[in-house]
Amino acid sequence: MLTGGPLDVLTGDYLAELTLLILGRDRLKDPSRGYAKTFLGQLEECLGLAADRGVKIVANAGGLNPAGLAEAIRALARRVGADVGVAHVEGDDLLHEPGRDWGPEVLTANAYLGGAGIAACLRAGADVVVTGRVTDAALVTGPAAAHFGWLAEDLDRLAGAVVAGHVLECGTQATGGNYSFFTEHFPECLTERFAEQAAERGALRPGFPVAEIHPDGSAVITKHPGTGGAVTVGTVTAQLLYETGGPRYLGPDVTARLDTVRLTDDGPDRVRISGVRGEPPPPSLKVGLTRVGGWRNEVVFVLTGLDIEAKARLARAQMEEALAKRRPAEVRWTLARTDHADAEVQEEASAFLRLVVRDPDPEAVGRAVSGAAVELALSGYPGFHLTAPPGPGSPYGVFEAAYVDAYAVRHTAVLPDGTRLRVPAAPSAPSAPSARPVAGKQAPVGPASAGPARLGPASVGPLPVEPPVLPPPLPPGPVRRAPLGLVAGARSGDKGGSANVGVWARSDAAWRWLAHELTGSRFRQLLPEVARLPVERHVYPALRALNFTVEGLLGAGVASQARFDPQAKALGEWLRSRYMDIPEVLL
Repeated sequence: MLTGGPLDVLTGDYLAELTLLILGRDRLKDPSRGYAKTFLGQLEECLGLAADRGVKIVANAGGLNPAGLAEAIRALARRVGADVGVAHVEGDDLLHEPGRDWGPEVLTANAYLGGAGIAACLRAGADVVVTGRVTDAALVTGPAAAHFGWLAEDLDRLAGAVVAGHVLECGTQATGGNYSFFTEHFPECLTERFAEQAAERGALRPGFPVAEIHPDGSAVITKHPGTGGAVTVGTVTAQLLYETGGPRYLGPDVTARLDTVRLTDDGPDRVRISGVRGEPPPPSLKVGLTRVGGWRNEVVFVLTGLDIEAKARLARAQMEEALAKRRPAEVRWTLARTDHADAEVQEEASAFLRLVVRDPDPEAVGRAVSGAAVELALSGYPGFHLTAPPGPGSPYGVFEAAYVDAYAVRHTAVLPDGTRLRVPAAPSAPSAPSARPVAGKQAPVGPASAGPARLGPASVGPLPVEPPVLPPPLPPGPVRRAPLGLVAGARSGDKGGSANVGVWARSDAAWRWLAHELTGSRFRQLLPEVARLPVERHVYPALRALNFTVEGLLGAGVASQARFDPQAKALGEWLRSRYMDIPEVLL
């Protein structure tokens, strides 16, 4: 990224929900840690290069100890001879905040801060800014606000930066990675010489995305010349729908209205984001809580050949009998029928019976489970074997969300000279007495300064969410039974215990069909696993897209490993593989 083309700020998002749990356990072993150690290794290679090129680095790699990481970076800078100012943002860690009791089992409690602290550090001359838990988009809103002199009331501009930040946050997912129509960008994979041919044109890895942010908050998503992958309206749409829900995308700086986003082709590998409207942020901040939920174990029985269902019943009955003496608190069985009749390869003749157990007591899911499974080897179904030797139980994590008053969180920017600057919460509503700026003055995003003035009028008040206008349905005609994925793309992911699936059409005609046919009830029919769960459908006509939120599919979040695909990353591809009656005109 530093050598491929011009850049003002290099951002890095290191904090998935699962990462905080891992860092929390690290901190228990050594209080001086708690940050992403790999970030230091990367900086050792490129800190001097970034300083020479005048590129600022902004990352949330500070995790649970941004002050410790900032000090480690200063030591690294001295060692490599890089003259850089290092700052950090703190105040998100509420685990030991006086007056708050999260419970004895909670390992981490971190508020999602906005970009105002980052902006304050950059305005004070920082070259490197590291933070704890901030929103992913804050890594972009902060630098943009500092660069253009945006104020807290510049809601549309901030909302535009939030959308750009959301597109950037997962790196190459915006440039062809994890993309439904990947064969268009990697055509060689349709041939047996894929690796050789793709390597010849340097296309095995997509390049990372770049956002060119403009003073009005609009942006162009692109990538450095000569890098792999592609930036298209499709790749940006896919990422825009990823891990979002309804039209109001809430954040600590601004509420971005996703139903106002417009994407347009701006040339090869260039997509323009415009029209984004912003509203005041909510008065509360989300707090991510992680804790160890208990102990789990897993055994996968391989069932091969004939009588798969009968073999599964026998294995299950024998294991249930063995577990009856001290049955774990949770016992879950699933049978995956991956077997094929008359298979030429043994693995293709096999199905997988998965047993997952959970309990607060490690003894209940340890040898009591693994020993019972092994003891069936000579007394169970024919062809008995396991995918791996069973072992002791392992701890699993739980992610939960709580909410606190934004004004009660001590969001603090620690500037390069050591000055500690309290960053006020963004006004949550223009009409609220405590949030209204003093007459004739403006509330800055960062510290008051003689920087650029506001660039135009601010948005005031929430915009009404109008019922989306659906396109007219396609006229009746012949249909063919075919996979949904022939006419629609999808991307799915996790938010705590819920999953989201964004689905988009690539033509107006396909949208006229998709908008009417893929209803919430049809979604449940296509994915029986979600049939009994709450499902919300959101419609985005400007993107020709639908976004489905499935509550509770992932249990207590990714760390709890509640299902085969614990982060729902392939839920969208499963949906695309399901057959529907599709108009032949679309095929």
